[in-house]
Amino acid sequence: MRFKKQILTILILALLVACAASVSAKTGDGAKKDCFKSLVFPSIMKNPQTPWNQHPVAPEIDCTAFVHPEASVIGAVKIGAYVMVSPFASVRGDEGMPIFIGANSNVQDGVVVHGLETINEELKPVTNNIVNVNGKNYSVYVGKNVSLAHQAQVHGPAVVGNDTFIGMQAFVFKSHIGNGCVLEPKSAAIGVTIADGKYIPAGVVITKQADADALKNIADEPNYAYKTTNEAVVYVNTNLATGYNKAVR
Repeated sequence: MRFKKQILTILILALLVACAASVSAKTGDGAKKDCFKSLVFPSIMKNPQTPWNQHPVAPEIDCTAFVHPEASVIGAVKIGAYVMVSPFASVRGDEGMPIFIGANSNVQDGVVVHGLETINEELKPVTNNIVNVNGKNYSVYVGKNVSLAHQAQVHGPAVVGNDTFIGMQAFVFKSHIGNGCVLEPKSAAIGVTIADGKYIPAGVVITKQADADALKNIADEPNYAYKTTNEAVVYVNTNLATGYNKAVR
């Protein structure tokens, strides 16, 4: 009996080593980092085969990022270093594709990132639903050091520039939000371009470009309440990503 237990222990250890090897990250610049999360968390999955996409793909998630097991990351999604994806967030690259979340950004509780179809049933690009950033096409592009606060929605086609704070329950659709911007809680940008360094006050919905152009500059208001909010939120969430990864590995 003791001998059988030893054999069973050896077999279990061998299986664990094999599993660990199979899900270890690949190295090299630009290499896909397929961390263990895709096997541990069933909510990280390929998008389904559809008339507009015959080739389902799995998300690419940097090994330093953390996706909570109660969050969903599906399909053509790329998530950069130290990104924190919190419980009940949904980043779904199954209709508008691909979706990009840049390094040090955070996708907080209840956030939805999705997009209108970027390829039609004839397998041709739907150009009105595509954004181009640095020569590459996306459904949704979220830059570096961006905070998508609780229950915010970013629906493609959409771009959110670096160092921008999208507040609680704010909404971005068919819009380009510049670098260093703030959308205060329950504000919205629909069909407009917001220049760098502008802010939309809480509850204000911007749907006309003239109104977007008339928004105030954060730099012109030294006492602006959200001036340093994003920096602080990014600090907290990058450390949360690191802490959660240490806890589960």
